Amino acid sequence: MHEDTDRETGAGTAGAAQPRKKVRADAQRSTDALLTAAAEVFAASGVDAPVRQITARAGVGAGTLYRHFPQRSDLIAAVFRNEVDACADAAAPLAARYEPAEALARWLQRFAVFIGTKRGLSAALHSGDRAYDTLPGYFQQRFVPVLGTLLDAAVKAGEIRSDADPDDLLRATGNLAMPTHDDGEGHTQRMVALLVDGLRYGARPRGN
Repeated sequence: MHEDTDRETGAGTAGAAQPRKKVRADAQRSTDALLTAAAEVFAASGVDAPVRQITARAGVGAGTLYRHFPQRSDLIAAVFRNEVDACADAAAPLAARYEPAEALARWLQRFAVFIGTKRGLSAALHSGDRAYDTLPGYFQQRFVPVLGTLLDAAVKAGEIRSDADPDDLLRATGNLAMPTHDDGEGHTQRMVALLVDGLRYGARPRGN
């Protein structure tokens, strides 16, 4: 009797655990869908785009969005962090596939796209909302080491000059990615390519 009861209790406990795991997985999928949708909507329409555009693209209801992100600033901050991570994480595959200077050039192009698609974020970051307080530090924390590693590899390979500073290069690339009246993706790409060509000037080939 006791053995049967224990089995039944154990089975009931195991069975009860499954729905909880499913809820967590569903919640993560909803969060991922919202972050992806919000990033696309923000890139196209700015961070003040209507919530209904985001929920429609994500395939969830407004209640789901507000459950995960009670304030618009919470969503904007989460999208920013997610996009920073994606951009920073792109460096390692590029470094594994291309020669150091080419990997550096391609990552800077990727970074320029990241900057160019953050319409309205600068104003949000300076709005005084505390949800954004940690974002500038997070930006530096993720991007400076990544770019430093790419620069070091290119310098060691003798492909670029040795006096390039990661902070300076991030700032310069960010400035090149700012929209202008006649700007387009091709213009930014050309400007970043010229910047990388400048880094090649004065490089010390290996063995010299």
